Amino acid sequence: MDVSSLRGEFLVLGRLAYLNAGTDGPLPAAAVRAAAEELQREADDGRAAAHFARRGELNGQLRESYAAALGCEPRELALTTCTSEGLAQVIEGLELGAGDEILTSDEEHPGLLGALAAARELRGVTVRMAPLPEIADAVGPRTGLVACSHVGWMSGRVAPGELADVQPPVLLDGAQGVGAIPVDVHALGCDAYAGAGQKWLCGPDGTGMLYVSDDLRARLRIERRGYANLATPDAGLDAGLHDDARSLDSMSLSAETVACALAAVLVLQDAGWQAVHERARGLAGRLVALLEERGRAVAPRGSSTLVSFQSPDPEQERERLLERGVILRNIPGTPWLRASVGAWNDENDLDRLLVALTT
Repeated sequence: MDVSSLRGEFLVLGRLAYLNAGTDGPLPAAAVRAAAEELQREADDGRAAAHFARRGELNGQLRESYAAALGCEPRELALTTCTSEGLAQVIEGLELGAGDEILTSDEEHPGLLGALAAARELRGVTVRMAPLPEIADAVGPRTGLVACSHVGWMSGRVAPGELADVQPPVLLDGAQGVGAIPVDVHALGCDAYAGAGQKWLCGPDGTGMLYVSDDLRARLRIERRGYANLATPDAGLDAGLHDDARSLDSMSLSAETVACALAAVLVLQDAGWQAVHERARGLAGRLVALLEERGRAVAPRGSSTLVSFQSPDPEQERERLLERGVILRNIPGTPWLRASVGAWNDENDLDRLLVALTT
């Protein structure tokens, strides 16, 4: 991988040590150009039949690239606006109710917890928590769904491989997975995997994806229907859903948003997914060692790209780091700052963080 060329795509790295892809990834210049070109086309040509054909073309290309990042077929993947949308579609679509249980972990993001809270409040579902490393062993006779992170957003722990062997369907929150570490949804054995386009795939806000196995999709009740997910939208009340994951597509994604997302993911795809993953995890491991050498306790983690470490005052220190040109985040309710280390980062970014922590 040509690291210099990859870094050159991200203008923010010319000024800042950007270690915040776990929130939003840096936006590559190619993605900015692609969005601007689509908007200019719309301004010049208007938005009629050719415009909507262009939107369909872009959606197909983005679906293919996202599917490649997840190791699935394009027909198994829906385009969404965010991870949370995909998670909610699966949880709502299963129509679990009183007497059913959803098993989750004790370090989940509000994007998943919100959908779980709705299932509990509106449908009487029991929600039970277990530590992420032990979640496969915690499956019980009433468990109708396991819903947890592939990579924990707080610590960077990775869900146990034993989840592939549990009986109930498994829904993984892949917001910190896809683009950051190798993902093969079939090898993971999950039934659904919701991911983000704006984090480790460096796309714009308002993009995401949802893989759903054929077996699980057949069980989902899809109440939200509109032009985008209908196979025959001109058939009026007799219009039927697409017979693949497009039945779960978001109702509307603009051409400029999709073009931006596609250009971003192609930057990483062209660099080579294996190289991108290996470099990012290697740099994250290097940061762990450097922090521990300096007496900073690092949260328990897996082989991921997130490094959470102890801070005497996380919010205050985060702001102080920002003043010194280092961008990361704190994890609310914990003593941790979290650095998100991508393939676009380098040793100078890590050094800049370490220096800023001690000055």
